[in-house]
Amino acid sequence: MWWTITGNFGNLLPIDWSKSYARQLHTRALNLSEKKETDTPELDLPDDEELAEAFDMHSLIISSLNTDEGHVVTADEVINEIESMMQDSPTEESPEEEEEISEEMDSYMKVKETLKHLQTITETEMKSMSTVALNELLAQFELTIKELSETLVTELALRDELEYDKELKNQFISLLLILQKKRRENNVDKKKKKVKVNNVQQPEGAGTYLTTVIPYNPHLGPPASEQLQIYIKILQAINDDSSQVPTLLTDYILKVLCPT
Repeated sequence: MWWTITGNFGNLLPIDWSKSYARQLHTRALNLSEKKETDTPELDLPDDEELAEAFDMHSLIISSLNTDEGHVVTADEVINEIESMMQDSPTEESPEEEEEISEEMDSYMKVKETLKHLQTITETEMKSMSTVALNELLAQFELTIKELSETLVTELALRDELEYDKELKNQFISLLLILQKKRRENNVDKKKKKVKVNNVQQPEGAGTYLTTVIPYNPHLGPPASEQLQIYIKILQAINDDSSQVPTLLTDYILKVLCPT
């Protein structure tokens, strides 16, 4: 799923946490020196795996947004990316969706304020902190990074969905314009040949199903993506003068327009 969501951002390489920029800052702040330890500390493996996962996700997102290999993407740039995606969201929402979006925005703003506060802590202040305080600070950073990463992944998925909807609408409109043009040309040919009312025949080149009408209930509002796909399939069949038109039209009426 991750590869599908971030497919537009290029190939992502595995991230080595021990060589990451965040790890360097952490080591520098704690003033740790590299030395071999004879005893293996007892670690809570599930927590460590969770922590590694969170930082890996953060690194993947950072690398996907980084177009210049020598440039390190800052937290502000990540936030700006999220905000720009949120602005692309649909404006017309149901009351339930509006309430859900409002809650998500409130949660996001809290995380943003927390991140701003964390960024004000200087290296000098961190050096004067105790180990317990530094661990608490690191935990706050981890939680903030995780929440921002989840928000960004959600917005990336939403953006892909909106782009897909846009492609469907463009395809639907294109087919509709093509068929309208064919119908106008067909009517012009009929007038030129002065076809009699009692002996109406399709001129040469006109499709058998060109005048097919797709029933639609405007009171149901604009069609959803699934319904647009059905319309596109029917319109494409009409454009190709396919024998599948009656079958597709019947299925649409029975399953979508008038479901039993």
